[in-house]
Amino acid sequence: MKMEFEGRRQKYDCLLFDLDDTLYPVSAGLAAGVLNNIKDYMVEKLGIDKEKIPELCNLLYKNYGTTMAGIRAIGYDFDYDEYHSFVHGRLPYDNLKPDPVLRTLLLSLPIRKVIFTNADKIHAAKALSKLGLEDCFEGIICFETLNPVHKSTFSDDEDDIEFVGGVSSCTSGRDTNTSSKEIFDIIGHFSKTNSTAAELPKTPIVCKPSQDAIEKALKIANINPQSTLFFEDSVRNIQSGKRVGLDTVLVGTSHRCKGADYALESIHNMKEAIPELWELVDMVSDAVYNPAKVVVETSVTA
Repeated sequence: MKMEFEGRRQKYDCLLFDLDDTLYPVSAGLAAGVLNNIKDYMVEKLGIDKEKIPELCNLLYKNYGTTMAGIRAIGYDFDYDEYHSFVHGRLPYDNLKPDPVLRTLLLSLPIRKVIFTNADKIHAAKALSKLGLEDCFEGIICFETLNPVHKSTFSDDEDDIEFVGGVSSCTSGRDTNTSSKEIFDIIGHFSKTNSTAAELPKTPIVCKPSQDAIEKALKIANINPQSTLFFEDSVRNIQSGKRVGLDTVLVGTSHRCKGADYALESIHNMKEAIPELWELVDMVSDAVYNPAKVVVETSVTA
């Protein structure tokens, strides 16, 4: 007896999730805390004029994807671990509560699930633990995964990079290959007529929304973009993901932006908005519990 779903294939074999403001709402307040801590770091550790911080942060975020990547690009040298400790160490993690609803949704899908965040591994592990989701994912692609430092030298060899169930075991620190240099005046640059982003110094930090960062992450985790669904709260990251071939889900709004295949007001709306993720799962479950049917192997990856 042939099963009605025999020969059908699950469209997606991997779900790639951003972490912050995607797996929990922005109302948790961590994003606001990160921004305030970044500003404090720039003043206290880098000696930047407090009056320049708002405009500087805006320009760095707009042109480099993250403020951290931007301040590194314009010439500030700092220890990456110290930066992350300062920025994330004082966050209101107690605002994150266990999320049994999301946990049940994730565990009900026998598909690869991977975290992809610009944050460091300590923050990612702590946030997932607070949410009660630490065992719901195969692994985490984080700052250290994309920016490894081995024996004080940078390596582009993926063989040197570990992607494991949990967090990357790579360590990060000061990029000693970049010598001290004069600080690039990005505010002054854009105050000039006809100034363009193409003239800006490059950053050594690899992070979203760079397409190179997304492609590198997919390669490290052996993820096929053509069969992967990418969940993000950032429109820029969504659009970069779409350009590298990912199907995309914008989280945090019900209005789809350009480049988004789906839009969710909340990550809890996954099943209602993307029911096809559960179609084969439900069919297999029906076969298992209905003695009149015969269970056959499906293409869903356990």
